[in-house]
Amino acid sequence: MLNLRSASRRQLTLMVAGAGVVIALAAAALLPVPYVILSPGPTLNTLGRAGKHELISVSGRHTYPVNGHLNLVTVSFQGGPSDHFNLFTALQAWLTPHYAVVPEQELFGPGQSQQQVTRQDTQQMVSSQETATAAALCQLGIGFTTLDTVLTTEKGMPAASALRKGDVIKAVDGTPVTCRHTTSSLIRARRPGSSVTLAISHGQARRQVRLRTVPLQGHAVIGVTIGETYRFPFNVKINVGQIGGPSAGMMFALGIIDKLSPASLTHGRFIAGTGELASASGEVEPIGGIQQKLAAARAAGATVFLTPAANCHDAAGAVPAGLRLIKVSTLRGAVGDLQALNAGKPVPSC
Repeated sequence: MLNLRSASRRQLTLMVAGAGVVIALAAAALLPVPYVILSPGPTLNTLGRAGKHELISVSGRHTYPVNGHLNLVTVSFQGGPSDHFNLFTALQAWLTPHYAVVPEQELFGPGQSQQQVTRQDTQQMVSSQETATAAALCQLGIGFTTLDTVLTTEKGMPAASALRKGDVIKAVDGTPVTCRHTTSSLIRARRPGSSVTLAISHGQARRQVRLRTVPLQGHAVIGVTIGETYRFPFNVKINVGQIGGPSAGMMFALGIIDKLSPASLTHGRFIAGTGELASASGEVEPIGGIQQKLAAARAAGATVFLTPAANCHDAAGAVPAGLRLIKVSTLRGAVGDLQALNAGKPVPSC
C-alpha cells in the first residue's frame, strides 16, 4: 500500500531541490563573475603593413629591403568592470584550448575603469615605441641624445636637497649619460656610501652637484626618480592602430634594426616574439599572456618564437607543435640569436 505521507514528503523534497537548482542556474546565468577571459589576439608583422601604411616607417635615413616576418603578438580579453559575463561563459572559456580565465584584478586595479586601463595601455604603447627606437639605434651604434630628467626626489634622501624637478643629468663622475650608461646604472655601479658628482643642466644654467650615495638593497642610490626621453637624428613612425600595452617593444626594435641593416635578421623565416624593453640599453622584461601569444603566433604561421627568459617557466607545456622557442634576456642577445640561427649555430631555448 502507498504511504501518502511518505510520498508527499518525497515530492516536497524534490520540489525544494528542483527550486534550488532553478535558482542556482538563474543566479549563474544572471550574476556577473569577477573574472576576465584571455584569448589569442591579433598578430602583426613589424616588417609589413598595418592597413594602408607600413607598420614601421623610417624617414631621413637610408633603409634596406626586408623579407620574412618579425611579428608582434597580442592577447585579447573579455570582461572587466563594464563588461561582465556570467559563470557559464567563464566555464566555456575555461574548457576552450588556449583560453585562460583570470581574476579581474590581474588586469584592473582597485576602482579602475576600462577607459582608464585603455588610456594606460595607450600611454604604455607610445612609451614602448620610443624606447624601442632608442634601443634599436643604441644596438646599431647610431648616435642620439638621451635626456635623464629629474621627476621627483625622495624626502630625507641625498638628492632631496640638491636636485629639483626638471634638472637634466648630463653626466655621472664625468661619464656622459647615454643609452648604454644611464644615470641609474652609473650610480648603481658605485659602492654604497661613496660620493658621486653629477653634471646638471636646467634650461641655460649648468652646475655640478656632489652627493654621497646611500645603500638600498645592496645598491648605491641617491633617492631620485628619473624620466628618460630621447632626441633622434631621424624619424621613426610606428603604426599599430588600437593595440596597447608595452609588450611589443622588443619586436618593434628588431623590426627597426632589420630595416636599418643590410643583412636580414629573418632570412625569410616567420619569426614572432614578445617582450617589454625596460630601457634603451635593451633588457627584455617578462610579459603576461604568454600561452595565448604562443597560440596566436603558431596559428599565424610562425615557426620561431622569441620568449623572454622569465616567461620560459610559464610557457612550459603550452608550446604548440611546430613552434621553436628561443630564450632571450636582452635585445643584443635576440639579434645575436637570430644571426646564429641563420648561420645554423645553436641558440638558447626554453
